[in-house]
Amino acid sequence: MKSSKKQKTSKKYRSLKFKIMLRTVAFTAIIGVIVYLIYSLLIDGVLQKPFADLMVAFFQKLNMDEATAILVYRTIFWKNKSMILTIFFVILYLVSFYLGLSEFTDYLNEVGEGVDQILEDAPDRIELSNELLPIENRLNEIKNELMVKQYAAIQSEQKKNDLVVYLAHDLKTPLTSIIAYLSLLNEAPDMPLEQRSRYTDISLEKAKRLGELINEFFEITRYNLSNITLEKQMISLNMLFEQLVDEFYPVFEEKQMDCHIDIEEDIELFVDAERMARVFDNLFRNAISYSYPKTPIEVKANIVDDHVRITVRNQGKQIAEHKLNHLFEKFYRLDESRSSNTGGAGLGLAIAKEIVELHGGTIHAESNEKYTEFRVILPYTGVNKKEGVNQ
Repeated sequence: MKSSKKQKTSKKYRSLKFKIMLRTVAFTAIIGVIVYLIYSLLIDGVLQKPFADLMVAFFQKLNMDEATAILVYRTIFWKNKSMILTIFFVILYLVSFYLGLSEFTDYLNEVGEGVDQILEDAPDRIELSNELLPIENRLNEIKNELMVKQYAAIQSEQKKNDLVVYLAHDLKTPLTSIIAYLSLLNEAPDMPLEQRSRYTDISLEKAKRLGELINEFFEITRYNLSNITLEKQMISLNMLFEQLVDEFYPVFEEKQMDCHIDIEEDIELFVDAERMARVFDNLFRNAISYSYPKTPIEVKANIVDDHVRITVRNQGKQIAEHKLNHLFEKFYRLDESRSSNTGGAGLGLAIAKEIVELHGGTIHAESNEKYTEFRVILPYTGVNKKEGVNQ
């Protein structure tokens, strides 16, 4: 690819090279003609006598007699005519070279002005001479790339600002509740035991919620590090989901929900067990948060070619297409969850995506009026492939 692009650029420069070569040849030819005319007309040609008389008359004006003037003329022009012609030729060639170099520096000035346009963020397209078309195209490419990166930097800064708002909202809500209930407990030492117990339970629940949010913010930093080393081992997919269902059993009971597991066979994966459990833990939490009451969560897994496809489906309100595209961005949450006590900080799906991609897999979401489904696709390295896994 690079070689092909280089060849195309080289072809585009041929016209510039050809123009410079023609100009050099033209200057050399003109100089040669001038020197030849001087030699053939003034030194050894038909104009030799008028030129000699002119020079003798010039020397006589310098207070020389005629004999001395003729001697000086012959000494300078006749005996040293070859050297004079050579010097004259060199002078003319240097002048022509300077003129050619001036045009080359004009090209450099054009390129410099184009670079200035990039640095100054000028909105207009950079335009150079036709001979510099490849450089013009490349400068405009660089300009567009910088504009894209500048826009991305602005977006990133905006996300940081949004994060500050999210932090203030997510951390302040449970903290405010904790302070309020503890203040009530402190101000009313004779509060009935049952009411005191209820306020204490609420404060404890909010404190746990605050701890979960803080852990999530630290978690995203962990999974952003580029030097994460996966500690892979063979795990049973059935066993992984059985453990997750057991952990979520109290939540399912509270919300009167069921979880249906359908794995076509005992699939084994060569993955980092702890981090992969984190992926499906996040998908379960997301499915529970956005499910209609008393509806099931369905989990299916099957082998397709050299991959394992795992889907987690819940029945809930349809997610708009433009929101689906942002689900896996850090700190993004659906609007409905902003006021929810169960809504996370918008990091769970971002973490899940990073873990899946670290394993060489993909994750995406689909949603319609009936259900929302998250699909995880991982490379399949079953028991019979374990020896061939390259770590």
